[in-house]
Amino acid sequence: MQSLHTSNRIAAYSTPVVLAVLLLGFVVLVALFGDKALARTMAETLVRVVLVVSLWIFVGNSGVISFGHAGYMAIGAYCSAWLTLKPQSKALFLPDLPGWLMQAQWPVFPAAIAGGLLAAFIALLSGAAILRLSGIAASIATFAFLAIVNTVYSNWEGVTGATSSVVGLPRYVNQWVALGWAIAAIFAANLYANSASGLALRATREDEVAARASGIDMYRHRLLSLVVSGFFTGVSGALLGHSIGVLNPDSFYLGITFISLAMLVVGGIGSLSGAVMGVLLLSLLIELLVRAEQGVAIGTTHFALPSGSQEILIGMAMILVLILRPNGVTAGKEFKLRPQWLRQLRLDGAKSTN
Repeated sequence: MQSLHTSNRIAAYSTPVVLAVLLLGFVVLVALFGDKALARTMAETLVRVVLVVSLWIFVGNSGVISFGHAGYMAIGAYCSAWLTLKPQSKALFLPDLPGWLMQAQWPVFPAAIAGGLLAAFIALLSGAAILRLSGIAASIATFAFLAIVNTVYSNWEGVTGATSSVVGLPRYVNQWVALGWAIAAIFAANLYANSASGLALRATREDEVAARASGIDMYRHRLLSLVVSGFFTGVSGALLGHSIGVLNPDSFYLGITFISLAMLVVGGIGSLSGAVMGVLLLSLLIELLVRAEQGVAIGTTHFALPSGSQEILIGMAMILVLILRPNGVTAGKEFKLRPQWLRQLRLDGAKSTN
């Protein structure tokens, strides 16, 4: 019985290794091509992996759909900007920052950590109120949180630049940096999912009444998952800012909210592997459609999709996937290593119980 339990644990913890190797393979392939535009696309895709995996930590384990994670993303992004921008730029774009923050000029890595910690702290405060609700009421409350954050950041001119773009952020994030953070987020997500809190939280997702009757503190486990999720979401915001070098509050509103949820649903909300695969598949589709809108020359003829086709075709692809695979592309299953010796452990464990 013990050997069977050990084999199950090893198989469960092999998932992040499989996903890390998959992402590494894509990055190496892109590096071999040497295409700078493709490398930037890969970096953006890996930043999306960090975002969607962090979203999965909460949504996938709790079953509560969150529309508010883009708010935590904005908090992390602007915190990193406050800490990394040159004092001259802050005096120009963000004149109302406190003096100590005005003079701060941190390296990007600790600034991203600080952005994640601030987002996690705000997740703790907001989640303390929101997570007393359940179901659709909690989801609506997360959307209200997103609206509050967007309104504040769009009007706090001296601190966030309001609707004007904050430019001049250090261009720190390339595909290798983003890969490191994506792998860190994947391992953290898998570690939480297989922890006592993650297992208890998934029990509440499957049957809330039975879980309460078993003595599981649903509120505490949901709040913990939101804080962990908020940290990596804040980091993803910092990474996004330092990959494109520009911040604007509208970058962290409805567009990124719906595309991240679409990636999670298409891949399979029930598994970490689904979260990663959803990002890869939809990112590939988005890139192909963007290039198709720009036009493709075939001989002397130039073909181009009408402007706006991207959103329509992505929506159609989502509908098609949900019709054919209601549980997502991965059907809620994880990618796991199951070598022969693990199977033998299972057989030995099964025999020992007989």
